[in-house]
Amino acid sequence: MATIPPLLVKELRDRTGLGMMDCKKALVDAEGNIDQAIETLRKSSGMKAAKKAGRTASEGLVSIRKSDDGQITVLVEINCETDFAARDENFKSFVGRVTELVLGAEQVDLEKLLAEGLEAEREALVQKIGENISVRRAVRYNSDGKQLGSYVHTNGKIGVMVELEGGNEELGKDIAMHVAATNPMVITPDQLPAEEVAKEREIYVAQAEDSGKPPEIVEKMVEGRIHKYLAEVSLVEQPFVKDPDLKVGGLLKAANATVNRFVRYEVGEGIEVEKADFAAEVAAQLQGN
Repeated sequence: MATIPPLLVKELRDRTGLGMMDCKKALVDAEGNIDQAIETLRKSSGMKAAKKAGRTASEGLVSIRKSDDGQITVLVEINCETDFAARDENFKSFVGRVTELVLGAEQVDLEKLLAEGLEAEREALVQKIGENISVRRAVRYNSDGKQLGSYVHTNGKIGVMVELEGGNEELGKDIAMHVAATNPMVITPDQLPAEEVAKEREIYVAQAEDSGKPPEIVEKMVEGRIHKYLAEVSLVEQPFVKDPDLKVGGLLKAANATVNRFVRYEVGEGIEVEKADFAAEVAAQLQGN
């Protein structure tokens, strides 16, 4: 059996969108010739899925599951191309299937789950609903005796998990709901990376200097804006969404609780969606004809 370099398998996956094992087998059969491997895959049923692979999957759903003993919670994001497909019962069932597999695994390893059979299920669903589908990301929290709170927005587009030291399940859900609504960058102001603060300071300095005010006034203006910015992006400094007169930090203090960590998934965030210029496409086709 020919030895196939992992980079060659990756290249074939990138070019076809098919699973790792399918690509590796095709390359072995083609003795490492990637073009021949593509021809082999074109003759297989999986190539129907590959034709969808180049299309951007920026819609979809997030899903959260908690183990029966409450010790483990997982958050998963699965993408498709349209919101219509995200409401399809077959897609929802696949999202649930992936979430349960992640919950039952000892650690999050999506590549391993795909290689062990999930990729075949994904390809079958692509062929069934006619859209590209991506098992994008997942995260797993093990409570180790701490309180885990979670929240999924009703449309399934935003999911949050929070780990608390102290407090209770209701508080955890409230904090998770707040994070879903406000999207804080950090828990406390001191956790914000220095380069992020420096970048904001540079912007504020340029803005303040344009005002023509004396340097000492400019400095005070900049410090005031930095302080406000840190409060806006820090969880504990934000006004609680259910009671704007109370800061999240105050809510936690009253419950003798602290937030150790949190994670927030929003469907499609960070995915660059290419906007098609249909008029230009039609014009190009007419010109070609």
